[in-house]
This record gives sequence, structure tokens and C-alpha cells, in this order.
Amino acid sequence: PYEFRTSASNVLFLGFRQVYEEMKENNKGEAPVALPDKINVGESLRLLKLDPKQHFTQPPPRFAESSIIKEMEQNGIGRPSTYAQIISTLYDRKYVVRDGGKLLPTELGVTVNRILVSEFPDVFSVDFTARMEKKLDGIEMGDDSLRVLDDFYGPFQQTLDVANSRRSEIRKLATQDADEPCPECGSPLIIRWGRSGKFIACTAFPKCRYTRALEEPEAQNHVDKACPKCGGALVIKNGRYGPFLGCSNYPKCRHVEPYDTGISCPREDCSGKIVERRSKKGRTFYGCSNYPKCDFISSYPLVAESCPNCDYSVLEDRNTSRGHYRMCPNCKSRFSVDEAVENE
Repeated sequence: PYEFRTSASNVLFLGFRQVYEEMKENNKGEAPVALPDKINVGESLRLLKLDPKQHFTQPPPRFAESSIIKEMEQNGIGRPSTYAQIISTLYDRKYVVRDGGKLLPTELGVTVNRILVSEFPDVFSVDFTARMEKKLDGIEMGDDSLRVLDDFYGPFQQTLDVANSRRSEIRKLATQDADEPCPECGSPLIIRWGRSGKFIACTAFPKCRYTRALEEPEAQNHVDKACPKCGGALVIKNGRYGPFLGCSNYPKCRHVEPYDTGISCPREDCSGKIVERRSKKGRTFYGCSNYPKCDFISSYPLVAESCPNCDYSVLEDRNTSRGHYRMCPNCKSRFSVDEAVENE
């Protein structure tokens, strides 16, 4: 009672596949599947083997910068001149972070998205944005711009008024109870969002302006190093440009220093350490702690392994659409993670 189906392909001309190494790796030398030259209707076939497999639905992959631009093109959102600005805004406002070429939403991004979509469902929709793009094109061709503005601002103002009347309820969606009283006035403390991430603030604001940084758990936050100024414990903190070490006695002691990865700078004439930093656009990169004296920089995480070809002291750990491999920043040799060497 079942219908069986088979398919195969026959390569007529190898073209670039003759020299494309990655294609050779994927094929692993297996011969292509070929169909019989002729199959007649009603012909009896002999069952050789049944190999039952169950396939589960997989979630769609995370967007990369290229795939999210393609999605915007298909839905009529933005223009080629604005694509870069849209993606930069996602980084600048810390709505997403880049991980192995993929864009991962941050907790702040998920929270902002949930609030805006729930309060302004008509505005924050793909259809609305695409329609507005078409109307803007019409204005460029001579349509009445005031009519377009009136059609937008009338319903938008009504939605905005409703959201303003629910401001206190909406604010609660973006906050969490800290489960402790304010040390200055005794009011409850809450966890709020700021430009540098989460922080703890007093609910009696603006009468009480008590705030403090939201520290990570004790076991994860402290490092085995003392403050050179006061002798207090150094802790890992997150700033605008990435993690750094700060004194636990802040604000009495304001000592800070870079948070290094434990890897020495590969430059022969440099004694610095590799530190993790974040650019103004929110992208993580790795550089020398002696900057600007040493300008070594890498966009990829580094591992303390020497290059077999040139003996450079570090390798870049790359996890891209081409696979997971390591590359020497000096001679550009590429190595698989299992140490099988392949020159790029």
C-alpha cells in the first residue's frame, strides 16, 4: 500500500568541482548513485533492504548578516543603502550578539521585542513596514506626502495614547524584583536595564537614587588576584567595551585593568596579554593589553597552539559556514580541529 520513490543525479561536467577541496571532503570519494537505464511500468522489483528512520522537525537556523539582508529584500523592508545601518543598530543597542557568524538575540533584545510587538502589533509587523516602503516610493514619484503622514499618525497616536496609559504595567515587563530592600531608604529594589546591561535600582526613584551594578554569582565573578592598590579581591565586570577587572571595594577603590584570556601576545617584542574587547558596534574582538603600543588584533577567539608551518604562537579558532577549523594569523595556513593540516 506504500509508494516508493528514488532519485539520482548524474554530473555531466565537473567544472570547479575538480579542484574544490571542500567538495571533495564532503563527497569522501563515494561514487554517485545511478538509476537503471530503463524501468518498465508494472515491472516487479526485488526488496533488498528497508532502513526506517525518523526525522524530527528542526527549528529554523539563526540569521546571519547575509541571510537577514536576504529576508529583508524578500519582504520589501529597507533599501540597499539602509541595510548596513539596520544591522548596526541591532549591535549598537545590544539587541543581538554575533556568535560564529550567527546573530543571537540578547535578553534585552527579546524583552524589547516582546513589549513592542505586544503594544504596537500593527506597527511592528513585516506587512506594515513593506507597505510604508511602497508609500515612500509613491511620495518620491509625486504622491501626496501629507496624506501618507495623516494616514499613519492618526491610528499611531491612538495606539501611543493607550500605551502611555499603561506605562507602569509595561515598565514591569522589563523589570524584575531583586528580593531585597534598599540600604538607604528601605524601599524594594528592582533589576532594570541600562546601556551597560542590568543594574539594581530603588523603586522610590527619583526620591531615592540608590543604584548598583548587578554582579554575577560569587563563584563565577571573582578571580584569583588581589587589587594592587588596596588589596581587595578583583572581580570580573562587564562594561561598554566588554569584560574587565575591577576592585570589589568600588567606589572606595576605582582600580580597573583589562581582563585577559590567559594567552600571551604573539608579537615577539611584546609582553602583553590577549584581552577580549567589544567595538562601538557591539562586535567582539581580541587585542593586546598593551594597545596602542601593540596593535595586534583578531576578530576570532585565539587558542595557545603553535602553527606547524611557521611556529606562530597562536591560532584563530574559526567556526564559520565553511566549518570549524583553525587558521594561523601569520601565514594563513588552515587546520582542521583534529589537527589534519591543510594549507588554504
